[in-house]
Amino acid sequence: MKSVCFIIDTSVTGAQLPRHLRNIHLAAADHPAFTLQITSLHRDPRLTLMEQRFAAHCTTLPGTALGARLNHSAATSQAEWLVFALHAKALPVTLWVAMFPMLDSYAVDAVVLGPSEPTFPARLLQRFLASTLQSPPYIAVRRTWLERLGGFDPDLDRSALHDFMQRLHACPTRIHTLTNDNATTSPGVA
Repeated sequence: MKSVCFIIDTSVTGAQLPRHLRNIHLAAADHPAFTLQITSLHRDPRLTLMEQRFAAHCTTLPGTALGARLNHSAATSQAEWLVFALHAKALPVTLWVAMFPMLDSYAVDAVVLGPSEPTFPARLLQRFLASTLQSPPYIAVRRTWLERLGGFDPDLDRSALHDFMQRLHACPTRIHTLTNDNATTSPGVA
């Protein structure tokens, strides 16, 4: 099994952070090589409890944009796959479980989890009209592709993941979309 690092930012998940950690921990309990990293702008005593409970590592980087925090966490991890859990709503355990077999495949470079991917015209509209930006999906990306794309823009905050997704779609990456609908029917690579 490939090594996997889940990177979660507290400013995005907010009060749902414990639910995110619980669902990821339940899904990855049988996966021997997974780590959890939490990024935050401010140190909170509750994070220490979550670090202990879920065997996570918390990094506080005050005054940095979201892109810089994600790049920092990705650089400190040695995992082959990086999963950016940046949606406010926690994904169900079944979706996380369905993702793991895909990460062992060499036919996939990235997996988009959660709501279905927007169409190409919708992505163009999101690119040009910042007001139409929606919550980004979760994204699992192979470390080599993250490095080829130069990581996240360290100056961008909320739009850092959208910018990364646009660059990922512009490259010849093999992206698989995994939604609640196809997670229960076909957990393998489509």
